[in-house]
Amino acid sequence: MSVKQPRYSAEETARRGDEIYERQIRAQVEADNRGRVVAIDVESGAYRVDDNALVASERLLAEHPEAEIWCVRIGHRALHRIGRGLAGEPT
Repeated sequence: MSVKQPRYSAEETARRGDEIYERQIRAQVEADNRGRVVAIDVESGAYRVDDNALVASERLLAEHPEAEIWCVRIGHRALHRIGRGLAGEPT
């Protein structure tokens, strides 16, 4: 079995994914899905929302096997964080 090679650099994948999220997806998902994860195909704009990145990515790959995936935690600046959050910040 061969390993799939990325078509874009990490920086380009991030740029494309963030752009698609802001332009096409955010308004549709943010109100009802805060804290969940959206996996985005940075080529087609297809996406899936789930409680974690692995499940969202697997669901997206099931329909788009060649997807180049970027994940965003809905309503947060980062997908993951290290350490404790600030006082009053959702965890």
